[in-house]
Amino acid sequence: MDVGFIGLGRMGRAMAARLVGAGHRVRVWNRSPEAARAVEGAEVVGSPAEAFSGDAAITMLADDAALRAVVIEGGLLDGAARPAVHVGMSTISVALAKELAAVHERAGVAYVSAPVFGRPDAAANGALNIIAAGADDAITPVQPLFDAMGTKTWRFGSEPEKANAVKLAGNFLLISAIEAMGEAAAFAEGHGVAGADVLGMLTSTLFASPVYKNYGAMIMEGRYEPPGFTMRLGLKDVRLALEAGEAAAVPMPFASVLRDNLLDAIAHGDGDRDFAALATVAARRSGQ
Repeated sequence: MDVGFIGLGRMGRAMAARLVGAGHRVRVWNRSPEAARAVEGAEVVGSPAEAFSGDAAITMLADDAALRAVVIEGGLLDGAARPAVHVGMSTISVALAKELAAVHERAGVAYVSAPVFGRPDAAANGALNIIAAGADDAITPVQPLFDAMGTKTWRFGSEPEKANAVKLAGNFLLISAIEAMGEAAAFAEGHGVAGADVLGMLTSTLFASPVYKNYGAMIMEGRYEPPGFTMRLGLKDVRLALEAGEAAAVPMPFASVLRDNLLDAIAHGDGDRDFAALATVAARRSGQ
């Protein structure tokens, strides 16, 4: 397939490289050209418009503001050459996903929301879980791209914003697990038991699932750099969940706790560390 890829952070670079490795023609654009040149075998283009064409265009930008600036304010949907399908793989707000679906419909370009679960190492190994929502006749043509980047595509209906709601729900659960492990470890330490020993036992028994085991290991080892996903991005996602919850009249009281604790961590200089370092907030508050 002829694919454009816009947004080449650590996740985007790994995902674009998987598409190149699967034999697709990949045209890449990034605000910082060095990141685009790092995708071996891809064709570096000079503007987002040059990437927004072909069989499909994928966006993997940092947040709502970046996606809005490039796609909507940048006039990509007004160009002469446009893709058959635009696949939005960024973690964005439910509200923006709804807006994107509407503007794409008016422009006559199919739009699919397909955020992912997985860190950069999973992206490099093609082991992402892809959450897709949109019309079947828009998703089916791009399934070979999803197959190159992920182990499974989970479909959540024809309305693109549903995929973004699922993504935010998942990230809320993930951050909640990190917070819970941090508090459990601090509680154990307060009673003279090594928190790492407790987490080692729990993540091998009652909580022997990938999130608890992987993030538990990071917490036990204090291994928060280099970050796979930063504290600042975690705060962004919790804020998006709170906004979407309010819009749907769904109270999320614990999300407010997570927001405040992420702010606490950022205020103490941890904003660019991996968001597993959220576990250190409970320890610091208890004087450990």
